[in-house]
Amino acid sequence: MQLDPSKTSAQNDAEVEEVRGRTFSSWGRGLLISAASVSLLFSVYIIFNIGTWTGFVPFESQYFYALQAVLLPLVFIIFPMSKRFNNRVGIVDMALALVTFCLFAWFAWGSRTIMDQGWEYAAPFPAKLAALAAWFIALEATRRAGGTMLFVVCFVFSLYPVFGWMAPGFLETARNPWDFAATYHVFGTEGLIGLPTDVFAQLIIGYLLFGVALQATGGGKFFINFAFALLGHYRGGPAKVSVIASGMMGSLSGSVVSNVLTTGVLTIPAMKKVGFRANYAAGVEACASTGGALMPPIMGAAAFLMAFMLSIPYSAVVAAAVIPSALYYLALFVQIDAYSARNGLSGLKAQNLPRVGEVLKRGWYFVFVLVLLIVMLLYFQQEAQAPFYATVLLLFLNQLDRNNRMNLKGFGDFLSATARLFAELAAVVAGVGLIIGALSLTGKIGTLAYELVRFAGDSPIALLLVGAVTCFILGTGMTSSAAYIFLAVTLAPALVETGLNPVAVHMFIIYWAMISFITPPVALGSFCAASVAGGSAWKTSLEAMRLGSVIYIVPFFFVLNPALIGQGPWSEVLASVFFAVIGVIFIAQGMQGYFYRVGGLENDRLTHWVARLLLILGGFLLALPGGGLIGVSHSSLAGVSALCILLAWLVMRMAGLKTSRTVA
Repeated sequence: MQLDPSKTSAQNDAEVEEVRGRTFSSWGRGLLISAASVSLLFSVYIIFNIGTWTGFVPFESQYFYALQAVLLPLVFIIFPMSKRFNNRVGIVDMALALVTFCLFAWFAWGSRTIMDQGWEYAAPFPAKLAALAAWFIALEATRRAGGTMLFVVCFVFSLYPVFGWMAPGFLETARNPWDFAATYHVFGTEGLIGLPTDVFAQLIIGYLLFGVALQATGGGKFFINFAFALLGHYRGGPAKVSVIASGMMGSLSGSVVSNVLTTGVLTIPAMKKVGFRANYAAGVEACASTGGALMPPIMGAAAFLMAFMLSIPYSAVVAAAVIPSALYYLALFVQIDAYSARNGLSGLKAQNLPRVGEVLKRGWYFVFVLVLLIVMLLYFQQEAQAPFYATVLLLFLNQLDRNNRMNLKGFGDFLSATARLFAELAAVVAGVGLIIGALSLTGKIGTLAYELVRFAGDSPIALLLVGAVTCFILGTGMTSSAAYIFLAVTLAPALVETGLNPVAVHMFIIYWAMISFITPPVALGSFCAASVAGGSAWKTSLEAMRLGSVIYIVPFFFVLNPALIGQGPWSEVLASVFFAVIGVIFIAQGMQGYFYRVGGLENDRLTHWVARLLLILGGFLLALPGGGLIGVSHSSLAGVSALCILLAWLVMRMAGLKTSRTVA
């Protein structure tokens, strides 16, 4: 799909959203707008405790069922059963949507009875049939919205309580009848309306709304122009613009693919214009967008889930994410600068770029709203309410902007995009809830943690490696949020049991679940960027892996030394950050084959690669936290690191002098 660079971020984003589902006539658009409006009214009523004024305070389960009654039917309208039915809403789709609405509306209406009579353990026969139907509906909705891989995982795990008695070894469970498993999944607080739905309905929904509002009001265009004004004229300027713009926008939207397809249509052509290869330009954009979902202040949905799972304020998650995300973007920035220096790439002409003052004058309110959001998150700790306030203020200020004001059609597009996003995530969290319900019913959560520790031989390093591979595999087929929830329940307890820091462990899982966006075979971020750049998907993925190399090792660093997530004495935090920053700079130079103050060695490949490997090894040893699980002091690691870097410098200097004499 080719997006039009002349369009605003909001328009391009709307086109991206249409690709994820059916296009609609007026009736479909009206349905989406109505569903978005109703679901937002429900959320505002609960999150702002309006029930204390009206006298009606619904149960949590009543709210969750009501939200699913509004959003899950949309999944069958928006997402086709298969590509064959992409162009029309069929009778089956309409029937499923209607049945879904009726079922979950009935659950919402009877939620007090469900709770008082304990239907999760002893439901009447009609309720058992309804639960079986809701189980099937949740799985089909997950398949349509989340893809085949997520569906298969949810399907297999949801059946585990029924067929687990046939499983081998420690996986064997007691036999549970179909109807009991169904009622536990649907009526219990650990299944369909368990943790994932809870976090979505009470926390994430506001940030999804804010992300869509930011796109609809032209926030993407503002951040891109701001980055061009700041950095566009430096060497490799457009690539540095991509890092800043995509990082900022990705942090606020939390969506990698959407970010690539909105900011990338402007940054990738600009990179190619000053001499970047298509695959390299696409790799830069893929890495910058992937990192955005890991960078404060908002990050992705998994960060909110992490705060909920650990029972800590979201501000604590933000504080823990600052240093690792800064190291990632530092490595990306240095690699771009080194590549530009090695290849003699300049920036764009200053007269062709916007001025910082002009950009801020036109879009000052985006900065104002962002500051408000950060203050409410970190100072007032209003995690749930903050995005609603920010969204309302953003829409109000946007209406005062004559050049970028949203008209009635634009507001309808905004609500339609909101409904699509809500419906998609509602289906995903429903499916993942079935996994949690199955593990809860069978009591296997603790058993899995114990067996993982035993498999790794009580070695935290071995368990981390097993965990990293598991995170990556699940991340290739699930959303990062779904993969995180599954691993936070199964893998995290095992890692924490070995003595590792809980916050670091959960952050480790989030990082490795995100890596699949730039790593084959899936590499959605890389593949989408390659389509915009007109490059090779596989070559772009390889470039992205090299550019994003630090994302593979930083999680090991901070899980081995929590000082890198701000956990520990300030002296240790500052020392660890200092060594990590210097180490990452050397790793980045080695990855691009360019040593500052020395240059590159393109004419002598053997010497060039020896120097590169020495730089990478030296940087790695310098950034690697010493002591503890490593068993080697940091001073010893720093000494070996200095030796490697000195050798790299000598090799490159001697080869450079030899090349100069040959040329002379």
